Amino acid sequence: MEILKFIHFFMGLDEAKIERLAQISSKKAFKKGEILFYEGDTSSHLIILLKGTIEIYKTAPSGKEIYIHEIRPMSFVAEAVNFENIPYPASARFASGGEVLKIDYEKFVEEFLSEPEICISIIKSISAKLRALEFAFENSVVLPSEAKISKFIIENFDIFTSSKHIKIAKILNITPETFSRTITKFKKSGALLVDKDGEISGFDREKLEKFI
Repeated sequence: MEILKFIHFFMGLDEAKIERLAQISSKKAFKKGEILFYEGDTSSHLIILLKGTIEIYKTAPSGKEIYIHEIRPMSFVAEAVNFENIPYPASARFASGGEVLKIDYEKFVEEFLSEPEICISIIKSISAKLRALEFAFENSVVLPSEAKISKFIIENFDIFTSSKHIKIAKILNITPETFSRTITKFKKSGALLVDKDGEISGFDREKLEKFI
């Protein structure tokens, strides 16, 4: 499986180990909107996203979906469930067509987890997901809408100006209508700066921070 040579987690492995890893792995393609796994499912495979984008979300008792974070190639997907031997704590859905690599986890532990580079890569991946979970919790529970948006603009202005507002609203777990009203308010207050064509060109950090 040629793709294994280009996954940075495995670049330190020799040819024999790459060949063995291929023997315990398989690829699977998904269409946009297909579910990779649901919250509560169990897994016997370590999953790596090869192509496409995956949305991780939880479903509230009311049925509302709470966006947690997005996964892009080449990344482990919910690897903590394997190491902790627990069900998936959230659901995963393809936001675009994509493909994953599924590795037999039991064999992977026996034959590959002694490799230092692989262990470090997994630790870094889990750490990044913990930061994403903290961000999602803060955005869903702790901060009011205006504070969420202000914080996002200050920390991710390039993403704010290059992404569709409906997507940012989804990331922040607020309605597009609330997002739009807040942006209008920020423009009127001078917290967001606009050019002569009415396009957002910058922001006043001090004024935005007052909303946090």
